[in-house]
Amino acid sequence: MVTLPAAARAEPKPRCSVTARARGDQLFATAAPGERWLLIEHGGPWPRRAFEASPELLRIAERATSAGFRAVLIRRPGRARPAADRAYALVDARPGREGVWWGTFTDERELLDVPLEPTGVASPEPVQLVCAHGRHDTCCAVEGRPVAAALDAARPGSTWECSHVGGDRFSANLVLLPHGLYYGTLDPGTALAVAEAYRAGRLVPQYLRGRSAFPPAVQAAQHYARLATGDDRIDALRPLGAQTLDDGTVRVRLDGATITVRAGWSAPAMLTCAADRPQPARIFEQVALSTPGR
Repeated sequence: MVTLPAAARAEPKPRCSVTARARGDQLFATAAPGERWLLIEHGGPWPRRAFEASPELLRIAERATSAGFRAVLIRRPGRARPAADRAYALVDARPGREGVWWGTFTDERELLDVPLEPTGVASPEPVQLVCAHGRHDTCCAVEGRPVAAALDAARPGSTWECSHVGGDRFSANLVLLPHGLYYGTLDPGTALAVAEAYRAGRLVPQYLRGRSAFPPAVQAAQHYARLATGDDRIDALRPLGAQTLDDGTVRVRLDGATITVRAGWSAPAMLTCAADRPQPARIFEQVALSTPGR
């Protein structure tokens, strides 16, 4: 039996969420875009690219994207097998239009003809999506599944595990719909606190990545405005307009503040578990801030 010297033994690769927390990666202004969403129940397994699970799902995703929707696969926590009638939902996350409309289907091909304009009465129940797409990134499964289980135990029926939503290194990631609020670096306890704050119309800025309906510069401006004003209401600090001043600098007018932010880049790092080389991530700094009375 040949024993390799210690220097030759492969060290386990650290998970991206662990190294990102150690670096203190900037969390805010990292919510991926999504003004409208199409959620599709699929029992899995999910391949690395979730919609490659079937040719029909690929066509559905293409249809959704061309109509301005973000398509995501969902399943119940614990990998429970779906019923014969599977669920789908249309979600509008645009400010003032927020809503979730549910339907059912038995064959994926039906979704190729389902109208992508919601009808009827929106569901009053929020939707809690927890990324648990382990084949896309190990951290999503390791960090996400315990969070999904805790949320489901607290309010059965409101939580779904979902396919990739972006920001693997911020696992566990939670998306709260219909507002499209992205939260990251959660554990079961903090996830429960975030979910209850949402139902009370409040944000938890410490873990908030941003709102999917807003571009990154607006997400950053809202973050800095919340720090300055202490206002944690979901609908506060509404965007009124944005002006690009020069390369990377944007002045954002909010209802209650005007913030100028500048985009830059972090030092290169391994941003996902599957990364083969370090890459920089976009970050934002505050350049100027004014609020009424200042």
